[in-house]
Amino acid sequence: MIIVMQPDAGDAEIDAVEAKIRAHGLAVHVSRGTERTLIGAIGDERALEPEMLDPMPGVEKSMHIVKQYKMVAREWHKANSVVDAGGVPVGGNTVQVIGGPCSVETADQMVAAAAGVKTAGARLMRGGAFKPRTSPYAFQGKGVEGLELLRSAADGEGLPIVSELMDVRMLETFLAYDVDVIQIGTRNMQNFDLLKEVGKIDKPVILKRGMSATINEWLMAAEYIAAGGNHNIIFCERGIRTFETAYRNVLDVTAIPVLKRETHLPVIVDPSHAGGKAWMVPALSCAAVAAGADGLLIEVHPNPCDAWCDADQALTPAEFSSLMQQLGAVARAVGREL
Repeated sequence: MIIVMQPDAGDAEIDAVEAKIRAHGLAVHVSRGTERTLIGAIGDERALEPEMLDPMPGVEKSMHIVKQYKMVAREWHKANSVVDAGGVPVGGNTVQVIGGPCSVETADQMVAAAAGVKTAGARLMRGGAFKPRTSPYAFQGKGVEGLELLRSAADGEGLPIVSELMDVRMLETFLAYDVDVIQIGTRNMQNFDLLKEVGKIDKPVILKRGMSATINEWLMAAEYIAAGGNHNIIFCERGIRTFETAYRNVLDVTAIPVLKRETHLPVIVDPSHAGGKAWMVPALSCAAVAAGADGLLIEVHPNPCDAWCDADQALTPAEFSSLMQQLGAVARAVGREL
């Protein structure tokens, strides 16, 4: 860590900062310039936070040199990690597609959705049993019954399942139904108690980006999971909130190469929640694959007009099948496969 002192900082103020650093077990190097004095904290700088030093008299600012996230950082793990998602490798040369409805509704709906997902060539199925909704009066999901319907329909087609966990109290239920991949949604990206608990299990976790989260905040959230011992983490970019109102969210395509540079873990994209309209999904999906995404999370519903949740952004099985053909061509163009 580097601490920049104010131009008029005296010896007493510099000595106080040195003492604070040493009290946390780090060595100190002081560089006195003509205009500024710089103090370097030498050692494991993660023991220090800028908030500990910035309020001290004579301190102008302090900053970390080493990244605060370690286990998810590429600098400590150069090779790309491949996460085993219920027998499906995510992060290798194959771009994986996860398809299925936003919410689990009926047995017939799920059976039809599973058949459409499998026929199109996707290898994992998604379905929301518990739904975080902006309005308390909107459909909140079918709960445990939804997990039963999802598990049954997916098993019929031999597909691993992905579902969102909202409450740490339901973790044991998710494990009981052997949910292959646990999704931590946008609104829970910084639910640190939840992140700590999924860090204790041996299940892949899809960590969606918060609506206004920076890349650093997102990586630090993943570090919570990795710090608990679970390194089976998949990042999911799903669009961020900006001033624009022409579409639901802004798909941050730039985040894909940035994350691929910063972390060894797989990165997937949810184009459905980014655009919020079914007609946008193909273009956003192709852009994501071209930018280096390791997979896609796409909403597919047998009859989107009748969907109980996010009807505007769901593809029909026929539209999904057509998109899979497009994605195969894009994947091959960038040296990958679908």
